[in-house]
Amino acid sequence: MEQEKLGEAIYKKYIEPTSRKRSTSIGVEIELPVADLTGGAVDEAVVIGAADKFREHFSFTADSTDDNGNVNSMSDPETGDNLSFDCSYSNLELSLGKSDDLNVIHERFKEYYKYIRSLLEPQGYTLTGMGINPHYDINHNKPVPNERYRMLYHYLHSYHKYEDTINMRFHDRPDFGTFTSASQVQLDVRQDELIDTLNVFTMLEPYKALLFANSYLPEYPEYLCARNMLWERSMQGYNPHNVGMFSKVPESIDELIEYIKSQSVYCTMRDGKYIDFKPTAVRDFFSMKKVKGEYFDGRRYTETVFTPEEADLKYLRTFKFEDLTFRGTIEYRSSCTQPIKDVMTVAAFHTGLSGRIGELAQLIKSDRTIYAHGYTAAELQDMLSKRNIPDFIERSSLVKQLTAILDIASQGLKDRHKNEEKLLGPLYERAQALTNPAKDMVCGLENGISLMKFIEKYSEL
Repeated sequence: MEQEKLGEAIYKKYIEPTSRKRSTSIGVEIELPVADLTGGAVDEAVVIGAADKFREHFSFTADSTDDNGNVNSMSDPETGDNLSFDCSYSNLELSLGKSDDLNVIHERFKEYYKYIRSLLEPQGYTLTGMGINPHYDINHNKPVPNERYRMLYHYLHSYHKYEDTINMRFHDRPDFGTFTSASQVQLDVRQDELIDTLNVFTMLEPYKALLFANSYLPEYPEYLCARNMLWERSMQGYNPHNVGMFSKVPESIDELIEYIKSQSVYCTMRDGKYIDFKPTAVRDFFSMKKVKGEYFDGRRYTETVFTPEEADLKYLRTFKFEDLTFRGTIEYRSSCTQPIKDVMTVAAFHTGLSGRIGELAQLIKSDRTIYAHGYTAAELQDMLSKRNIPDFIERSSLVKQLTAILDIASQGLKDRHKNEEKLLGPLYERAQALTNPAKDMVCGLENGISLMKFIEKYSEL
């Protein structure tokens, strides 16, 4: 495909949808670890059985099944609400259909959550609000047996083929997708605000790490937010433009299109089968005559050769912290699942700030609390994802700046006149104490509080 035609295809997929009238609706996705309260590995049959009862109780429609005939995605045709499993049967996901009121979304979430727990708890299971499954080292951590997750699992485990060919240090947990959980929010963005929104939210990421870190992994004890690192140092991060932060935010729509061309595609489908292959920049992939990949033939992985087609752009899958989607939305992906009682803080924070981009940009671009010491936003985000706040950052100034950010978010929610600003309350408490759920848990564990206590605490509604 010629580069000009490729640019047009990218514009049509990603940019054109941002030119429509902006909606005030919000899409919320919350991934929830499933934990066995006896400390054992999750029995998939228990979780699948609970999902079946959920589907019957709420009259959800089956959307897809796994290779064994188990329904692994179901939805309400009226609200658009969906229950599915993200990567594994020990990671349940509730996606709430778009609504213009966070309180309405929250009420629907609570109804679903309470019912699922009522099914799981008599069998010794619970859902909890953590970004890392607390029994990640006990569970089987196997993918849902379907085309998508089998391919992804296989692709992530292919990192050994590339260790000596690129300047990157891979971690040794390619199964991380089966035990990491996120809280994501999608918000419409106008084309005239797109670049500014990507810019200011990129600079905001270090502060978000302080507020929302909730993925402590003992194998990487310095991190309170290990989840993002797991993505970046995996095959998903083979091309750093596919994950994490923008090292340099595009300054125009044309630059954004060129950035998308620089991202890598690593899978596509032919005849109902996923094919994965060496990550290849979009601009190069669509110039190739033939691509060699491999697919699962029902028994083993088999090599194949195919010719790129324009429709393959559909399979460009990126995991930027601020990810522009084909729906005309930005999906904010960097936040861990939060303790259940605080579960709407992520959506409230982003919704409030997105309504006051100009004010937020002015605050962040004049920031001297963290941005006056020679470090980039990405470097600061990594530092502030760890246990110890760097000594060069003055603590009282940090509290003040976090509070100022939250005040802008609160005003943005007040402007919506839906009493949503109350959902930010837990974040003000965290800002004052310079803490987050992961830090609270680590301190508790070091003072003799059991992990099970935190599983139960973070599961409370």
